[in-house]
Amino acid sequence: MEITEVRIKLMDDPQDRLQAFCSITIDSCFVIRDLKIIQGTKGPFVAMPSRKLTDRCPRCHMKNHLRAHYCNQCGAKLDEERAAKDDDGRAKLYADIAHPIKSECRDDIQQVVLDSFSDEQVRAREPGYVCRYDDYGEENFARLYDPDEGDLGARRDRLQPVPGPAEAGRYEPSEAVANFPHHRFQPRDADHPQPPHHAASERAEKVHSNGSPATAVREEVEEESFGAGIL
Repeated sequence: MEITEVRIKLMDDPQDRLQAFCSITIDSCFVIRDLKIIQGTKGPFVAMPSRKLTDRCPRCHMKNHLRAHYCNQCGAKLDEERAAKDDDGRAKLYADIAHPIKSECRDDIQQVVLDSFSDEQVRAREPGYVCRYDDYGEENFARLYDPDEGDLGARRDRLQPVPGPAEAGRYEPSEAVANFPHHRFQPRDADHPQPPHHAASERAEKVHSNGSPATAVREEVEEESFGAGIL
């Protein structure tokens, strides 16, 4: 087996234990991604790509990470010491996705990767440095949404507030939106009736004044049923 290419992605904080991500190409035909270079107590070492181990809640059968103290689905209390232990007594929380079987192969991979890591650190100090690690654009900043390119519903931020305390919070459409065919935003004035949620607004004001939703509902029922049965 020959490692024909190594690509390194350095982390921003050199003091962090996670120093870099890397990918290796074996015999120019097979790629393994997301190897990690971690700074340990005895120096940097290479960790193979891995995934978090999970188990299922006995009550609802939802999967949870072994470090979870409570079920993410039903909230049941879970045993905090349920993870299996290795020979050193440490909890096994991760499982390698790809890893060498023989220690000689692991040592060869680690030596090649750490040598490439050192070379990458030197190149990173040079002007015009470009990382060759392919992260599929995950580190790029998202493009902000432009409301001018969206539909009518996305143009609500172009609506202008109507002045006056009585109409606080209400909006009239701007000229561009008003001229849009079949738009659903109408200016609210004396010629237009109150929207359907007017009754709900009155109820909300009553709840606010009385301080209790139950009191407001009870008073509303009493008002509607006042005088019932007299005739």
